[in-house]
Amino acid sequence: MQALRRHALAIVSALILSACSKQGSSTDPAPPPPSASSTPAVVTGRVPVTTSGTPAVVILEPRHTGQVPAPSNMPVMDQVARSFIPPILFVRTGHAAEFRNSDDELHNINVKDGVTHQQAFNVAVPTGGQYLYTFKSTGVYDVSCDIHAGMSAQIVATSTPYATLADPEGRFTFPDVVRGTYALTVYAGDRTIERIVEVSGPRTEVDATER
Repeated sequence: MQALRRHALAIVSALILSACSKQGSSTDPAPPPPSASSTPAVVTGRVPVTTSGTPAVVILEPRHTGQVPAPSNMPVMDQVARSFIPPILFVRTGHAAEFRNSDDELHNINVKDGVTHQQAFNVAVPTGGQYLYTFKSTGVYDVSCDIHAGMSAQIVATSTPYATLADPEGRFTFPDVVRGTYALTVYAGDRTIERIVEVSGPRTEVDATER
């Protein structure tokens, strides 16, 4: 009986050693590390400081064929205490944006192209109501309420996820940019600045303060 037990234990030990040997000598290739070209880059820089109190708008539009991230959330503009919140809203063309009324009174939302003054939409939104709209064309749109003349805002519609406001010192940062060629556009007060930016390394610095 003891001889049989010793024989069984020997077989089990041999099987365990064989399994461990196979796991340790697996020939499956390890996944390749991400290439430098596929790693997102940081784009940061400076733009002119505005004197109007409205921060500069900074936009990076792709000029390459690489895929840029899709929107992760729907942008929302609310009406609170007779104010549009936020006063500047970034939206992506081809993707819906939501407009709400959280006030205890009726508002309307009158949206026009800031350059051509062409009407995008003009709708009344009751208390607790909402309205969805998809912008088809890029540009800066003026927002107003015909019922309350003091209410105003702007909408910046772009085809890119890389759109932001510069800080009071004129600094901006895009932390996760797909590498490639971009057209940089800056709206700083009455100035419009355009640059071509090559994003190839892990970090790209842009100085758009000079003409």
